[in-house]
Amino acid sequence: MSAVLQQPMALPTGSLAEAPLLEVQHLRKYFGSGAHPVRAVDDVSFTIRQGETLGLVGESGSGKSTIGRLLTRLVDPTGGQILYHGAGAAQDLAALSQGQYRPLRSKIQIIFQDPYASLNPRMRIREVLAEALDTHGLAKGRARLPRIHELLQQVGLRTEHADRFPHEFSGGQRQRIGIARALAVEPKFIVADEPLSALDVSIQAQVVNLLGELKEQLGLTLLFISHDLDVVEYLCDRVVVLYLGRVMEIAPTEALYANPQHPYTRALLAAAPIPDPAQRRSIPLLQGDLPSPAHPPSGCVFRTRCPLAEERCASTDMLLREVQPGHLHACWKTAHHPTSP
Repeated sequence: MSAVLQQPMALPTGSLAEAPLLEVQHLRKYFGSGAHPVRAVDDVSFTIRQGETLGLVGESGSGKSTIGRLLTRLVDPTGGQILYHGAGAAQDLAALSQGQYRPLRSKIQIIFQDPYASLNPRMRIREVLAEALDTHGLAKGRARLPRIHELLQQVGLRTEHADRFPHEFSGGQRQRIGIARALAVEPKFIVADEPLSALDVSIQAQVVNLLGELKEQLGLTLLFISHDLDVVEYLCDRVVVLYLGRVMEIAPTEALYANPQHPYTRALLAAAPIPDPAQRRSIPLLQGDLPSPAHPPSGCVFRTRCPLAEERCASTDMLLREVQPGHLHACWKTAHHPTSP
């Protein structure tokens, strides 16, 4: 990223930083029926703490966006629990009907990957934002237009932009409008589903800094889905690594990047571009393609591409185990040496 990134926001200390906002337990999403459904998400568990930014990384097809849509109930889960602690007693979002979930929609929002496809091209921006306000009964009457102007200014746009159509904006401006729409209903938790992938590199840092500022100002909790490992390292407090709908590793960001434990995590980090053409990679890149989620390998799903695979990997699926405080991974072997710079 060529633009300058501001200093990352510190995670709040004390009980707030440790309290869970969302607990995902054995979450599953299968598409199709019959003997071989597509296992997009298969037995995924992790926790999102209040006030933190949790990164979700993995190859295309690993289930990242599906998890984001499951947490916002844009798609219904096949099984598992999504325990939400933001409204008093924990509520299992996965068990709620769409009608029961409706009052919670204002608290859990999503920023989509494509900022143009997610905006109605026939609606002016004030209408886009007003629709969100109307749906949840917010800023009625004379308070409506001032609230819309406030939202636009909050994301770095001008008040006169309210009367324009989406096609009159650049990609970065449209993504800011998408962020403003998510903020309109005063959420506690936002899923950012690859919000940078459709933007020019020169604009990405501006959007990253905006998300960091809004998180600090509004006390937001973020799930940041991305394939850009540099941005994840900068923005996120902890990282969940996915492969073929399964969790391979969970760790604080600094620990994950300094000493990744799972061979898949090490391969992902090794695949990141190296700015020095004379520097050689210390870890070979993965060979082969991601297996079909309709026919996942037996045992450990990563074994068909893993350089450390053993015979027992084909018969036993290694569960997540803690190797250091807060650092879990799903592999028989543990790496003890930090990655080469």
